[in-house]
Amino acid sequence: MDSVTTQPADPSLARLATEARNPASTNLDQMPTLEMLQLIHQQDASVLAAVQAELGAVATAVDAIAERFLLGGRLFYIGAGTSGRLGVLDASECPPTFSVPPTLVQGIIAGGDSALRRSSEHSEDDPAQGAADLAPCALSAADTVVGIAASGRTPYVLGALAYAQTLGCLTIGLSCVPGSPLAQAAEIAITPATGAEVLTGSTRMKAGTATKLVLNMLSTGVMVRTGAVYGNLMVNVQTTNAKLVDRARRILATITGVGADEAARLLDAGGTVKTAVVMQQLGLSRQQAEQRLAAHNGNLRAALQP
Repeated sequence: MDSVTTQPADPSLARLATEARNPASTNLDQMPTLEMLQLIHQQDASVLAAVQAELGAVATAVDAIAERFLLGGRLFYIGAGTSGRLGVLDASECPPTFSVPPTLVQGIIAGGDSALRRSSEHSEDDPAQGAADLAPCALSAADTVVGIAASGRTPYVLGALAYAQTLGCLTIGLSCVPGSPLAQAAEIAITPATGAEVLTGSTRMKAGTATKLVLNMLSTGVMVRTGAVYGNLMVNVQTTNAKLVDRARRILATITGVGADEAARLLDAGGTVKTAVVMQQLGLSRQQAEQRLAAHNGNLRAALQP
């Protein structure tokens, strides 16, 4: 018999807000389809208020992570199930969006990469495995570990955070249950209280949406604070396909005011948007522009200052 099914029941799980039964959806299976979808949509709308209530904590986290990035630190997301998948998703979007190495923001999911496609929810019950999955990362005090768990009590995530704390890492707990073990263990707690799901216990719904919103803000906010963005333009974009080449040219044209043909020529000459902008705006060679950017830690706005 599966050892998971023979474990004693944990009465505390039934008391979690994320496991509660939503009174608005008790007759979900009897609702007409449109009414059912309207209810799901109405419940989703409440997620925005839950996230808004945590913006102060998110801002604190963004500034703390950005400070560590400038010291050579990295950002790690770790979670199980939906929480782990959302962390891996956000991490995987950072290299193409901000032209950062894949080692800068990393997502780790219980059960390994195969769990991205095939559920491995039993993996979340082992705190030692959370620590073991972080061990090869050679963490330092400059790194940040964000534990993600809708319930705020996932053993795998709690084990990972405890391990990270022994190495002096900044620890952030992202959950949807105020006062949870994860919120209490982390140095910074981000806890959008999304409450009971339309489908009881299905935290891929409101809790998952809140988690995605917060992760969007964490990664984007940190990249803005560390100079990967100019205005609201993606100046670190990687030109790895036709769409992104076109975007890079349009960004270059917007900043410098040159026409489309000249933007294409500048991008070819500079290799990257930021180098091309510095070349055009300051009348520098490619090598000089690259050196100027390097002297300002890649921050375009700072590099353009006289």
